[in-house]
Amino acid sequence: MATKNRTEVTEFVLLGLSSRPEMQPVIFGVVLVMYLMAVMGNTLLILVACSDPKLQTPMYFLLSQLSLIDISLTTITVPQMLVHTLSVDRSISYNHCIVQLFFFMAVGSMEGHLLAAMAYDRFVAICDPLRYSAIVSHSLCLRITLTSWVVVSLNSLLYSVLVTRLTFCGNQVTHFFCDITPLLKLSCTRPLVNEMLIFTEGVAVVVSPFLFILGSYVRIGVAIAHMHSIAALSKALSTCGSHILVVLLLYGSVIRMYLKPSSSYDLAQDRQVAIFYTVVTPMLNPVIYSLRNQEVKGALQRLFRKLCISGSFQPGSQANKQYQHTS
Repeated sequence: MATKNRTEVTEFVLLGLSSRPEMQPVIFGVVLVMYLMAVMGNTLLILVACSDPKLQTPMYFLLSQLSLIDISLTTITVPQMLVHTLSVDRSISYNHCIVQLFFFMAVGSMEGHLLAAMAYDRFVAICDPLRYSAIVSHSLCLRITLTSWVVVSLNSLLYSVLVTRLTFCGNQVTHFFCDITPLLKLSCTRPLVNEMLIFTEGVAVVVSPFLFILGSYVRIGVAIAHMHSIAALSKALSTCGSHILVVLLLYGSVIRMYLKPSSSYDLAQDRQVAIFYTVVTPMLNPVIYSLRNQEVKGALQRLFRKLCISGSFQPGSQANKQYQHTS
């Protein structure tokens, strides 16, 4: 029977967030708004971090990279999902699906590595502030970023290759994009190699940054406990607060989604978790980092003033026309 049910899969059908037709316009509208907010918010944060001279520091370089990752993560999955939401044809070619899986896993894993680098930056800034400039430099951050990209790309390539070696007994993916867990569920036999990989090599690549972040904040907590200055204590807490919240949002959903056997995969719950870390978290990250960060707030105000001033003195502006007429 198993052999009879096996077919050569040339495309997959993504079932999306809901099978109810009346919900599709609602899902489309809500997700589209969140997607646009995520892209605009992160783009604005990148512009501010790259253009403002006061933000030319390693921390804000890493923050701009995190915003770039958030834009990429949501763009890999959401536009296709929006098209499928209002379309009868929800198919995706086999090759396209594998490519999407590769990029999603690489970019998603990269976010954890960037958060680990940011935790190290905060650790040095609080625990060894006098040597911060000597230890944390732009070149160090660039090397960490490039090395992390190599690691996560090789990891994602390994997962993608192993998925291509599976035999599928069906092509209906109970998800809105090609992710590792719903694809494993379509395997004709239990994919023990893939599951072992998730719980061994996957833990090393995905969870190790979280353990590094945890260790960094234990050291930071010890340093904060020995601070006798209320001002220094308040600054340290405000500096770390945004980063801790982003870490909790990311790893809370990732651990809930992936670090469990495929037999315990729950269709409804896991799709809700997936929409959270692919759309909601990228939308919230720029808000979290700018809400309590006075440097980012100041840079945003300077950017808006600069845009307003440049707009007032454009050749076609009304004020300029009046000036030319008076002359």
